[in-house]
Amino acid sequence: MATIKDVANKAGVSISTVSHVLNSTRFVAEATKERVFLAIKELNYAPSAVARSLKVNRTRTIGMLVTTSTNPFFAEVIRGVEEACSALGYTLILSNSGGEVARQQASLRMLIEKRVDGILVMLSEDASEVYELLGTHPELPQVIMEWGDTQGDIYRIQDNAEQGGYLATKHLIDKGHKAIGCITGPASKSLTVERLAGFKRAMKEAGLAINPDWILEGDFEPEGGCAAMEQLLTQQSRPTALFVFSDPMALGVISAAHMAGLHVPEDLSVIGYDDVPMAGFFSPPLTTIHQPKYRLGHKAAKILLAKVNKEESDSKVLTLHPELIERNSVRELV
Repeated sequence: MATIKDVANKAGVSISTVSHVLNSTRFVAEATKERVFLAIKELNYAPSAVARSLKVNRTRTIGMLVTTSTNPFFAEVIRGVEEACSALGYTLILSNSGGEVARQQASLRMLIEKRVDGILVMLSEDASEVYELLGTHPELPQVIMEWGDTQGDIYRIQDNAEQGGYLATKHLIDKGHKAIGCITGPASKSLTVERLAGFKRAMKEAGLAINPDWILEGDFEPEGGCAAMEQLLTQQSRPTALFVFSDPMALGVISAAHMAGLHVPEDLSVIGYDDVPMAGFFSPPLTTIHQPKYRLGHKAAKILLAKVNKEESDSKVLTLHPELIERNSVRELV
């Protein structure tokens, strides 16, 4: 395998000149550049990415720490991040926390040790230890996406969840439903609180009573939706429609309903949230609230890369606008 010394000898220049040509760190005459590039081609020389990164103090890699890459919501966000990085010549190194706080710090330390040029964090669990560790590396460009108040270099995701919850519930009401329940996310999550507030606003506006027995807590995952639906099935009276706070949970709800001999939407109408890619392929195709997940990831990555390159970045608020996507999982009552 050819070395940089071989290239220098063949081109008749010094090793430092070859380095300057490769890294564009100093002016080199065009004729000299041509000799160097010709020698590189003839020797089939491939520069060491590691050596180059040490020389210029850049690896052209971005690290991303997420709760999980298998959840369809996060998968779409990651796709947006990856494509934004690729378009600007950066490679994405992805690390999952698996929803476990104990894995966060290990994952973050791994990314820092790999000398990434910047770090993007998007976690659904408690991330206080991650923030503390990142605080010890102020020199490292970082964007932390949080559903909450903006602090320091934390970029707040303003997803208008209350409005999304209102849109979902109002759609059920507009279809003639009066007995409406909901399966929420974890009660401690701001997303849950806001979507539930939207549900309550729509019900109050329509003059409909809220049955507390029909508000069940889930976990945003299919298993949580299935468990909540099984719990609902034990009740003597049941709603005609459910607002489910995530599409994966809605999949669990529909599955549990089918196993109990119920049909969606004939016996139970279901509306989800997020509009994950598989939502249109549910049986039946799922009516849901769309969020621009790809755009969220793409914009977050561009903000981080602007920081990496010391350019002026956008606002610290990433705003999402929920939109109703009507399919076939909600029945219109006469």
